[in-house]
Amino acid sequence: MGSDFTKILQQYWGYSGFRTMQLEIIESVARKQDTLGLLPTGGGKSVIFQVYGLSQEGICLVVTPLIALMKDQVENLKNRGIKAISLHSGMSPSEIRIALDNAKWGDYKFLYVSPERLASERFIENLNAMKINLITVDEAHCISQWGYDFRPSYLRIADIRPLFPGVPVLALTATATPRVVDDIQEKLKFSEKNVLSMSFSRSNLAYMVRQKEDKTGYLVRTIQKAKGTGVVYVRNRRATREISDLLRKNGISADYYHAGLNADIRSKKQDDWKSDKTRVIVATNAFGMGIDKPDVRFVIHIDPADSLEAYFQEAGRAGRDGKKAVAVLLYNNADKLKLKKQLSITFPEIPHIRKVYDALCNFLQVAVGFGKGQIFDFPLSVFTETFKLQLAPAFHSLKLLQRQGYIEFTEEVETPSRVYFTVNRDELYKFQVANESFDNFIKLLLRSYTGLFTGYVPVDEELLAKRAAAGKEVIITYLKTLRSHKIIDYIPQKRTPYILFTRERVESSRLFFTKENYDHRKRDFKERIDAVIHYASTTSECRSQMLLSYFGENKAERCGMCDVCLSKNQLGMSKFEFDIISGKIREALNTPKRAEEILFPAGNEEEKFRLVLRWLIDNDTIVTRIDNLLEWKNR
Repeated sequence: MGSDFTKILQQYWGYSGFRTMQLEIIESVARKQDTLGLLPTGGGKSVIFQVYGLSQEGICLVVTPLIALMKDQVENLKNRGIKAISLHSGMSPSEIRIALDNAKWGDYKFLYVSPERLASERFIENLNAMKINLITVDEAHCISQWGYDFRPSYLRIADIRPLFPGVPVLALTATATPRVVDDIQEKLKFSEKNVLSMSFSRSNLAYMVRQKEDKTGYLVRTIQKAKGTGVVYVRNRRATREISDLLRKNGISADYYHAGLNADIRSKKQDDWKSDKTRVIVATNAFGMGIDKPDVRFVIHIDPADSLEAYFQEAGRAGRDGKKAVAVLLYNNADKLKLKKQLSITFPEIPHIRKVYDALCNFLQVAVGFGKGQIFDFPLSVFTETFKLQLAPAFHSLKLLQRQGYIEFTEEVETPSRVYFTVNRDELYKFQVANESFDNFIKLLLRSYTGLFTGYVPVDEELLAKRAAAGKEVIITYLKTLRSHKIIDYIPQKRTPYILFTRERVESSRLFFTKENYDHRKRDFKERIDAVIHYASTTSECRSQMLLSYFGENKAERCGMCDVCLSKNQLGMSKFEFDIISGKIREALNTPKRAEEILFPAGNEEEKFRLVLRWLIDNDTIVTRIDNLLEWKNR
């Protein structure tokens, strides 16, 4: 069986073999077992369901909340000669209708959908007519209320399972705590628990925390001394430009990146960095998803992330080639205050959320009792300016309304212009004969793009203008005129978030937030913030062990190369010697003892034993019980 999957991998991807755990997960699904695959960032999750989907008759359904990543994967599959299609809130009704027809009858292998599609009865009817070979749930932590990015629409995935008896579910995520792992399997109604995971340990990646007041000065000096390419993460868009300017002024090749840039500019910045034309990219957390550059030597966080899940994912973009790399977090007391303040920004008071909801409905002109199922373009900045709302609390209020199931809020997405011929070839020919002035332009369209008669195809007006030796506005005029003649449907490029009303508008006084969706989530968020603060401020526990323990790996060895482990060099002994001595101390503590009852060797060795014992106590590896006996923790 595995050889068949390897042949598909070789045929379409050109790889001779799978990465760790990929084949095991594929074979688990091939046995029709519901499977949760835990793979760290860069572990190759998409190849797993794509290889399996190609090995089976029918179409693989992929549920994912990341529209940009969805579009990238569909494009990548098409470039490999694999038929794939996507459905999301940014599409017009006619685009959705044609996409569904193609998915049913067009021999497509992959159908990517955003989770809110599962609420559409029309979509479910069409889905029921398809031969689904696998239900893939990407970013599966979104289904768990304990996850850091819960989305209520994910809970509908289990509802479609009875339509496809015998079809397994493959859930994939890079970040899940033990509680989330259990919750994912329960919410997706796994027939039995089945988790296949890689260790999250990265033996080549050194985690460092540097307590620095002058972060930018340290950043410049560090990058000047460092080798290779890297990423610098900052919290907001303005800082991306300011820090990249500072690096360039100090002779470092740098550029900036954030979600507010248009797609062409973002793509060029990515390409320049991936091809080493740019050495350092300074970015918000919008950077990195789906970008696989194996030789990143350093990732530096000027600002801490809001959770260890997010930090681990972003830091993990360093050293994917297996060579030495470093992830550095710059931290000071001001960061602790900012993180704690983030709690009130992320969880505005309920009266403020009600105010935002009323403003939203008025802005979109949705009356009480109406709006269910309607989708609206939603320029967030115009909305907040119109109603004099602060951007961050308004944004998080919308997220909380989404969590409670009142709306779906899709963040800013850039959708290219699309064209679809609404007439058949015979009717088009008659139009060209009768309208000679359009003939050359129609031929240009048909030469430039394929598939225009079977579905909506992304088009680039500037490219068409270049080929026609005309201005972009001339091209747009031709496209609009052909649309007015009902020869094509032309949907111009747009860039905006979307709001989908999952329920009709209610009086804001009737907005209800369960304890699970507000009080408990606020408490969980505080715990995440506290975990970040603990990680950043502790100086006694191996950084890698702390991160791995957070994700449920409690028996990990210390890494020997983080800032905490390196501090052991001050004990004047090698890692090997330290481990030998700590092993002997552990043996001595096979039963709890007082410190003076532990028999240390005489002479110089006694001092080494005492230094290691003190370090183990400081590091909470050995605990002092209430009766003053020493005990090896988690023996």
